[in-house]
Amino acid sequence: MKLYTYWRSSSAYRVRIALAWKGIAYEPVFVHLIRDGGEQRKDGYADVNAMAQIPVLEWDDAGTVRRLTQSLAILHYLESIAPSHSLVPHDPLRAAEAWEIAEIVNSGIQPLQNLTTLERVDAVGLGRSAWARPIIEKGLHAIERLARANGTRFCIGDSPSVADVCLVPQLYNARRFEVDLAPFETLRAIDERCAQIDAFAAAHPDQQPDRE
Repeated sequence: MKLYTYWRSSSAYRVRIALAWKGIAYEPVFVHLIRDGGEQRKDGYADVNAMAQIPVLEWDDAGTVRRLTQSLAILHYLESIAPSHSLVPHDPLRAAEAWEIAEIVNSGIQPLQNLTTLERVDAVGLGRSAWARPIIEKGLHAIERLARANGTRFCIGDSPSVADVCLVPQLYNARRFEVDLAPFETLRAIDERCAQIDAFAAAHPDQQPDRE
């Protein structure tokens, strides 16, 4: 397997966590999202991902190259091929709750503070952090309420799930944008527990070969 990735991409970070958790080896293909206007915008990359984004998971299927884009689609696929190292609770309601938190990050926060959006923010003369902070804070308040109500060691239950896989990279982004995390006591505790798990630690941006 190959993973098209960038060290600071929270979406790629999610997939790196899941691959490490499930013990799936992969070859990283580094796509620099900033240099020379962004390698994802270069000629030829549209054949890999027409949206000019990462992550992309690529593998050879009996001589046919298969690719999946969009981090949650990739997480669904990895869950299917490696179910014994599950990141989705077996209980249907708990599973839905885990995906609920994942979607708050994936749909409600990340797209509004990703690189493409921030470039648009720059174009109209707004500050990136001033734009991103309230968006991140709103989403984290929602997740804090859900996780606190569960009263478990992780977002859903006492082992990591897709909810934590999405939360941890978003907290990394929150710190980049200097969001005050003091109000999010439950989430900070979950983040600290995840940091002690090898799969989360290995996937951290600071541990990536392309880190700058």
